[in-house]
Amino acid sequence: MIEGQVLVLNRSWLAVHVTPVRRALCLLYQGQARVVHPSTYALHDFDEWVALWNGHDTGGETNGKYVHTPNMRVRVPDVILLTFFNGFIRHEVRFSRHSIFERDKNTCQYCGKRFTRNKLTIDHVIPQSRGGDDSWENLVVACLACNVRKANRTPEEALMPLLHKPKKPAWMPALTARAHREQMDVWTQFVDTSHWRSGAWTSESLT
Repeated sequence: MIEGQVLVLNRSWLAVHVTPVRRALCLLYQGQARVVHPSTYALHDFDEWVALWNGHDTGGETNGKYVHTPNMRVRVPDVILLTFFNGFIRHEVRFSRHSIFERDKNTCQYCGKRFTRNKLTIDHVIPQSRGGDDSWENLVVACLACNVRKANRTPEEALMPLLHKPKKPAWMPALTARAHREQMDVWTQFVDTSHWRSGAWTSESLT
């Protein structure tokens, strides 16, 4: 079994997906993608990529994982660029307690302090007893102290202004598995990984 994931770019070099290594190699072999060299960012088709790591000049690169066959070895790419697809894959953000914590980055939206999740709760901006619903726009992360202090009041009534106006988050790419440090260094050239959160990427087929 080939483990790991590969970052996928569209023709405009925008990160649109993360796909399993096996799928990435299939796209490369079928001519539907090219590998982005981890150092030079040059594009290589399958034959060029195989030749590069089988005795040719590697540009000083010695790290990386390989898939071995009886006749060759193929370095597992970190990033591939699709040769035909130039769109953007949108994933719906699932409304859940976990997603609220992810959106607010485990930070109390009243005092601005970051806590572990066992010291946080979900607060209704407009209390349920006063008609507040369960929605992206009415739920925020709050620490236990702020939640008690706010009680059955609105932020205005409690003189506790919100850090950010709650809203449905835009979909952002995230990892479903850990990437090794060298791979992450390459990925950060195309995506701001500081905003990534686990669970949002899927391994849907691009064709």
